[in-house]
Order: sequence, then C-alpha cells, then structure tokens
Amino acid sequence: MAVVDKVEPEVRPAVARPRRRRGDWIVRYRRTAVLLDFLVMLFAGALAFVVRFPGVPNTLELPYVAFSVVLPLGWVAFLALCRAYQPRYIGVGYEEFHRVLRAGFALTATVAIMAYATKTEVARGYVVMALPLGVALDVAVRYRLRKWLHRRRWQGDHMRRVVAVGHRAAVADLIRLLREKAYHGMDIVAVCLPPGEGARAGAVDGVPVLGDFREAAAVVGSVGADSVAVLACPEMDGVALRRLAWQIERDDVELVVAPALMDVTGPRISIRPVAGLPLLHVEHPELDGGRKLLKGFVDRAGALVGLALLSPVLLVIAVMVKLTSSGPVMFRQTRVGRDGREFTVLKFRTMVADAESRKQELLEANEHDGVLFKIRSDPRITRVGRVLRRYSLDELPQLINVARGDMSLVGPRPPLPEEVAEYGGDVYRRLVVKPGLTGLWQVSGRSDLSWEESVRLDLRYVDNWTLALDLQIMWKTWSAVVRGSGAY
Repeated sequence: MAVVDKVEPEVRPAVARPRRRRGDWIVRYRRTAVLLDFLVMLFAGALAFVVRFPGVPNTLELPYVAFSVVLPLGWVAFLALCRAYQPRYIGVGYEEFHRVLRAGFALTATVAIMAYATKTEVARGYVVMALPLGVALDVAVRYRLRKWLHRRRWQGDHMRRVVAVGHRAAVADLIRLLREKAYHGMDIVAVCLPPGEGARAGAVDGVPVLGDFREAAAVVGSVGADSVAVLACPEMDGVALRRLAWQIERDDVELVVAPALMDVTGPRISIRPVAGLPLLHVEHPELDGGRKLLKGFVDRAGALVGLALLSPVLLVIAVMVKLTSSGPVMFRQTRVGRDGREFTVLKFRTMVADAESRKQELLEANEHDGVLFKIRSDPRITRVGRVLRRYSLDELPQLINVARGDMSLVGPRPPLPEEVAEYGGDVYRRLVVKPGLTGLWQVSGRSDLSWEESVRLDLRYVDNWTLALDLQIMWKTWSAVVRGSGAY
C-alpha cells in the first residue's frame, strides 16, 4: 500500500492570484438574514415601547425611542461578533441557533452592565420585553429561513460544490448519503482516488474521477469547488492533509475531514493537543448518574402533563375505537425495555380483535427487511385504525408507560421479544436505555426505514444522548406526525 511519503503534492509558492468568490447564493442568504434580524429586533423594540409607554411619547420617553431605533443595529453587530453569519453554520446543525442565543445573552448583559456603570435608570418592563421577545422571534425567523433553504436544496439549488477525496467504496457511500439528505447542501461534483485505483478514468456513482490525491488542489480549481471532503484513508495522514490545506487556503476553499469513527457527535468529542499532536478524544456516553435522574424526571413530568392536556382527545379516540369495531379499546402487548426487562405496552387498538392469530397467514406478504413485520396495506387494520396510525394517535396511551417508568418520551423503538431473540452483536446495545414514545426513527421515516438504518439510528441515539437532542427530536416529531410519512 502506498505511504504518504510517496504522495507528496508539490507545494507551490504563494503567488498573487484573484481571491475566489463564494457562491452568490451565500451572499444573498447572509444579506437576507441580516435584514430579517434587523427587522425582527426593530419590531420587538417598537412593540415593547408601545406596551410599556402607551400614548404619545413625552420628553422622558424619547431616550427609549432612540434606543428602539439603535437596538436593531446593535443586535446585528452582536450577531456578527458571535459569528452567527458564518457560512459553515448555514442550513444544518444547532450551532446557528446557539449563536443567536449567545448574542442575545451578550446584548442583554451589555445593556445591564452599561446601565449600572452609568447609573442610568432603565425601565425594566421595556428591557425585559424587548430583548427576550426579539431573540425568540429571531430564532423562529432563522428557523423558517432554514426551512426555505432546505426546500431550495431539495430542488438542487443553493448547494456547495464538493470534491471528495478517498477510496472508491467510502466515496460511494458519501455520495449516496448526501443524495438522500440533500438538505445538507453538499453536492459532490468530482472525485480524487488514491494512486493506482483508477484515479484518472471512470466515475463513482455518476460523479467523474478527475485525478488522484496529489492532484486534489488542481481538481478543486478546475471544477470551482467550495469544499474538499477528505474521507478516512491511510494515504492522507496529517502531513498530506496539511499540504492540501496550504494549497486550497488561498482560494478560501473549506476543508472537511471525516474521521473513521462514525455516529459519535456532540460533547463526547473534543480535540486536545498532546506532545504537539491534535488528538481526537472520545468520551464514553453518560447513561447513568445525574443525567439519568434528570431524564427520568423530565420523562415522567412530561408524561403527566401530556396526559392531563390530552385527556379529552384520548376520550374521543377511545369512543371512536369502541363504536367502530368489536373488541377492547386498548391493545396490550409485551415489549422489551431497558436491560431486557419485559413490560406491557399500551396502545389504542387499530386492528381487528383477532389480528395476532391472522399474522401467520400474512408472513409471506411482509414488506420489511430484518426482524420487523410490516405491510403497507395490512388487511387487519380498521378504518379508524388507519387514521390513528397515520398520525401516531394510537401511541398516545404510551404516555402511561412513560409515567410508570417503563418507557421514555424519547428513545429507541420498543421491540417485541421475538425481535430481540433474533438480535445479534451490536443490536443488543439498543437495550441499555429505555425505549421511547418517539425517537430518531420516528423523525427519519418510521416504517419506510430499512432494518439496518433503524438500528443505526437507535445506536446513534444511545451513544449521543443529551437533553437538547431529546428536545430537538420532540420538536421534529410534530412535523413528522403531521406529514404522516412512513406511517402504516
């Protein structure tokens, strides 16, 4: 196998050359974001002023009029200082919203400190309303702007042009993944393979191979790429990556590196220098202790609140199930929970009363791979049951299971004992946490997912759980339920 010493791209001297311009869509997107940020805070300041000082402004209130006018400019400035307009945060991840919240905290603290230092009397009602309202509205506006960007990306617009560098199989997987998740905005337009791996001919899943590792920088320039994605491979070690970074930095091209360790994200990863080497440290997932207690408290409190608020809906559904088909209102089934403990899950009955006895005659019609049994047009489902399944209303009684402590609000899908009996190897790791009423599987396609993809999502959740991730999944669950995609 080739070693890095044999893959030494020529490091050309830095010469004067035109600086490469980013995509025009990025410039337009940032201008739109700045304008919306300005207008949102202007609206928040004006609304706070009208509510706090109704009527015609008098002389004592004129400073607040001036502050309401200056506030949007200060807000945009603080967002820029907190790097909320960085292109790398556009479109994916929580970092964009995190930086908006950080800017809101910094602006509020600055106003408070300056008021204290100058002994300026500030109407607390005005400040308390203007700043939090402006920040909350701005997060909502940024979210809607991101959704608009996602729609455009699904149409093939506003994409980053990417050159993928790596072995053929890894590049093919990356191409497939990015095509399935186009909202990430990365369009692979060229591939560079290792020397001797057909690096000067052919294509990988329709993407042309334009060179080998030594020619990556030249390929970037020839296709006008915005980013270079380097996949894990022994030929591209630290020295080769550094040389590639030197070659593309003059054109403001982003360099991203995919580590060999997959599905590990968030606070578990940190880079710490050791003896001059930047080492990637991976912490073990925290599945016990204080975080476990916090999750249990949030689960049970949320379940009790949900049962109280949804009790009229539960009553209406129960009456509909009882009146439209014979049999019990509730469907009870044994499922496997944390550490392999079995419990009885509660759901509204969506099938005929003898559905389980008829399952054997339908096994040949199973449309799902792996150990799951799913039929898109299952003849056992009742008319009301089909509606309940489409919008996941049949699962609402599982709030009782959450309140009992058998399940969590968010977690892996609760498996059947016969499914667990067919588990092998890594799949058992799904059972180290409580199953959930919703989860990554719920917001990523539900029954449309393959068995392998479902397992991968559950394992990713187990290894990367945080309270913020739970909140994000619950937020996304609403849109997944309303769309009804993958539910049958």
